[in-house]
Amino acid sequence: MRRRLLLATVSGSAVVLLPWIWFLAISLPKRHDVDQWRLAWVGFDVGLVGCFAAASWLGWRRHRAAGPVLAATAALLVCDAWFDVLLDWRAPDRWLSVLLAVLVELPLAAVLLTRARDLVVAGMPQRALTPEHIAIRRDAVQQALMEHLSQAGSSSAHAIATALGRTTADVTKALTVLAAAGFVGRDWRGRWVTRPLSLRMPPADESWARSYLDAKYDNELRLLTNAARNHAHMGSWGKGERAAVHLTADELARFNAEYLDLMTRYCLLHPVPTERTRSILVRFYAFPRELAESSVSRRQVLHDSADHVLDLSA
Repeated sequence: MRRRLLLATVSGSAVVLLPWIWFLAISLPKRHDVDQWRLAWVGFDVGLVGCFAAASWLGWRRHRAAGPVLAATAALLVCDAWFDVLLDWRAPDRWLSVLLAVLVELPLAAVLLTRARDLVVAGMPQRALTPEHIAIRRDAVQQALMEHLSQAGSSSAHAIATALGRTTADVTKALTVLAAAGFVGRDWRGRWVTRPLSLRMPPADESWARSYLDAKYDNELRLLTNAARNHAHMGSWGKGERAAVHLTADELARFNAEYLDLMTRYCLLHPVPTERTRSILVRFYAFPRELAESSVSRRQVLHDSADHVLDLSA
């Protein structure tokens, strides 16, 4: 109801503004002297600086409000260009206003609008899972190397080799394989660091992926069961929600896309562990109720675990 009221208000405002614009066009004088001219423009620029500062602060923290603030900053830049050009059109410095609008203000506004979303969620490439990725996941040496990098941060191949008790040549070779797969890379100092990477699972009927996915899903089930059974001991570190909703296929796809954006934003907050962070496992599943209930019983899914573990009838 509120959504419909809001949309009706916005649509009605657009309709009402049309005759108002026509009235202003025929009634306003071409010339008008005003007071507080200096305060108006200084105040506008102070607000513009505040928007830039807020957008920068929110962007560094990858906060979801960064997008709207960037859009508001872009709108102010367009307004600045519009009034600078029109109000200076008969002034000696009108061409300076035109150049600033064309070369600075409007291009910057376009950049802010196009990069608003990327500033929040960009930085994590998405790739489809391949047999090479599975081989890396199953390689104990490469997994140990990635675990060390994720804990220690940027390191040289020699430092990693020393910490893991391996030769620099072996570590360099393993790092090369990981870099080709997108798991690691070099920072500006040339040191190795882990790279955020979102792997998309292939269909389960792919022969090369079937055993890997079966083992992965079995492990997911064990994690879910253990987490639900011991949720009382996790305190503020254990969270969980469930819901049943009616959605179209397109709405579910949008929900999934928004979830991925949300996860990407939070994954990029702390690339390296800190004293205040913990490794948190986050899982999201969405599936048709009738297919889940007809394919397997709840008791089979939970292996006779307690009712609070997962309620498929929710």
